Amino acid sequence: MDVSVQGILQARQFIYQYLKPTPLLHYPLLSRELGCSAFIKHENHNPTGAFKIRGGLNLIGNLDAADKKRGVIAATRGNHGQSVALASSIFGVRAVIVVPEGNNPEKNSAMEAYGAELLIHGRDFDEARAKVESMQRETPMRYIHSGNEPMLIHGVGTYAVEILEDLADPDFVFVPIGGGSGAAGILTVMRAMAPRVKVIGVQAEQAPAVYLSWKKGADTTTESADTIADGLATRVPFELPFSLIKDSIDDIVTVSEDELAWAVYEVFRTAHNAAEPAGAAAVAGAVKLRNQVAGKKVVLILSGGNISSSLFQGILSRYAVSD
Repeated sequence: MDVSVQGILQARQFIYQYLKPTPLLHYPLLSRELGCSAFIKHENHNPTGAFKIRGGLNLIGNLDAADKKRGVIAATRGNHGQSVALASSIFGVRAVIVVPEGNNPEKNSAMEAYGAELLIHGRDFDEARAKVESMQRETPMRYIHSGNEPMLIHGVGTYAVEILEDLADPDFVFVPIGGGSGAAGILTVMRAMAPRVKVIGVQAEQAPAVYLSWKKGADTTTESADTIADGLATRVPFELPFSLIKDSIDDIVTVSEDELAWAVYEVFRTAHNAAEPAGAAAVAGAVKLRNQVAGKKVVLILSGGNISSSLFQGILSRYAVSD
């Protein structure tokens, strides 16, 4: 199955039975500080607090009866796993989720609350993913990769259509890139429906596999992905999303750990929303390209709000100024 606008429009009809479109809101204070007209697409307002639920609903809800009976298995740092867990709960499917050691305990608890069986393995997402792929050879369960799934990209791409319905003429869209499913969905929609819109990907400097692959024109694996942005922390570009990103995206920028942390604070201060570092990456990216976006209409994808309490407390205490 190819990724297409038609698939995304079909996904809308299905997933809107289970969730509502998320708001696209203009923030004057953030706009003033970024020097542009800034709009946040609030994917953190989805039931799992992240955009991934769109893909989980579309994929798992449309599995055939045999696959649903077999159950599903996935690897995650949290948001993909919560998507798989909640969608599986809705459709009565057994879900086994593998997370790496030291994963966000609040994301782990959320996955278990949705009914998933949690296994812990590996030092990072890619080792957890390798464990799932080895288990797949021994179990009949349906493996749900967090990027290499057309039905998943069709689901997450639905928020790009919502952007164009709410804001007919954006100039830029900034989207975080971990595995790249969100960027792939946005590019599929924008290139077909609004080709003048510039799509900018944002990666963590300490997890730059997609950025390096894009610059070199060949898949590049990094030795580590040690970033506070767990939603961006992959060492390997995903084949399907990267095939859609590499020739279509206008630019990819990388941001430091300090820039990610500051962006979390900036979202809270100017928009009064909690953003996980991956979710705030778009804001950090817009700062990097401040001169290019000056005076333009800029959409910032707040891809997730599932920040741990301890990290959020630390960031607020670092940047907040007493009244």
